[in-house]
Amino acid sequence: MIPSQSSRLAPGLGASTGSVADKIRGAMAVGKTRWGMLALVFFATTLNYIDRAALGVMQPILAKEMSWTAMDYANINFWFQVGYAIGFVLQGRLIDRIGVKRVFFCAVLLWSLATGAHGLATSAVGFMVCRFILGLTEAANYPACVKTTRLWFPAGERAVATGIFNAGTNVGAMFTPMLLPLVLHVWGWQAAFLCMAALGGIWLLFWGLKYFNPEDHPTVKQSELDYIQAQDEPDQVRVPFSRILRMRGTWAFALAYSITAPVFWFYLYWLPPFLNQQYNLGINVTQMGIPLIIIYLTADFGSVGGGILSSFLIGRGLNPIKARLVSMLLFACCIIGVIMAAGASNLWMAVFAISLAIGAHQAWTANIWSLVMDYTPKHMMSTVFGFGGMCAAIGGMFMTQLVGHILTITNNNYTVLFTLIPAMYFIALTWLYFMAPRKVPTLEN
Repeated sequence: MIPSQSSRLAPGLGASTGSVADKIRGAMAVGKTRWGMLALVFFATTLNYIDRAALGVMQPILAKEMSWTAMDYANINFWFQVGYAIGFVLQGRLIDRIGVKRVFFCAVLLWSLATGAHGLATSAVGFMVCRFILGLTEAANYPACVKTTRLWFPAGERAVATGIFNAGTNVGAMFTPMLLPLVLHVWGWQAAFLCMAALGGIWLLFWGLKYFNPEDHPTVKQSELDYIQAQDEPDQVRVPFSRILRMRGTWAFALAYSITAPVFWFYLYWLPPFLNQQYNLGINVTQMGIPLIIIYLTADFGSVGGGILSSFLIGRGLNPIKARLVSMLLFACCIIGVIMAAGASNLWMAVFAISLAIGAHQAWTANIWSLVMDYTPKHMMSTVFGFGGMCAAIGGMFMTQLVGHILTITNNNYTVLFTLIPAMYFIALTWLYFMAPRKVPTLEN
């Protein structure tokens, strides 16, 4: 007999009774192995964003040394998005076919080598080549993380787990301006890329030794395995990629994600140059570092808090899909305040507006990823997510070019860009409301 939704959630974070501390203790009492698997993908995501965020922080130094224009920088990021788009759909499919452990290991190995290769580049073209390879390999991160979460966590814990591993993006973006200035000062920018590559090698050791799927893990308790796999799902059927492209849920996620995901890339790539230009900040911990740390620390709270909110609503009896959509509406409203950022009269007003928006964005992201997990069969999870990620990367390619063009013709005026951001979330939410399936579909041969 399959346990009811309430009984499945009772021991964990989705339970409808008890304090938050009681729910956390209940979730840990079921077993701790799944949280160890989550820690592995959290640190992978942190490394992923350290590698990405470093370019934005070092942009003033590299632009001066290599005489980059705004369009050179835009083109460097554009070629990252090209590689990212291709890598998303290819590696998402590979993860479903070959397995998350082997594919993700190879991807992190290759992206670490690509990161180190940045230290050998001597021109904008060299950086374009390195960023293309980096994007191609880093694209495995989120399909792998989402697949791991889908395999290891039941519906009532997925949004929290997603928020935790996605918080690695903010931790990576936050630690980069804290540690990078020291490395730059002591060894120079070439050594900074080599240090980041070495961190990837350390992570590979832990992933290779510690990660297993639930049914293959040598030490997972049977009670935890039963808890993870208690939800009744349709039988797994091998589905061709063409069939997946005809599924309503594939397009519900792909288009909504492609509208909103590029916003975070805008923050990642253009926020350091924006702050540097508007407020004459230097590349050091006290000037550039502290504002970015505050912004990305807020994003961490948003990432985890967004997952807690929808899990709470599920625990109160709301359907998981509806719980995600209600939560996303609230977060979209919070993003409206980012319009004030471009015209802020001082640094800290801009930091407050951006912090609120980026925190709400990460809360939104935790829920849109959980939503696609809720209605997608687990054996095609990485394929669906990879296709959506490819669409988002293509959107990011065009947004990067649009940002570079707007800044060029407006003499680096960010007002139009910050004004457009909130509308993107409401468009995406409307699409999801009408198109997202309300349950996992039954597939037949």
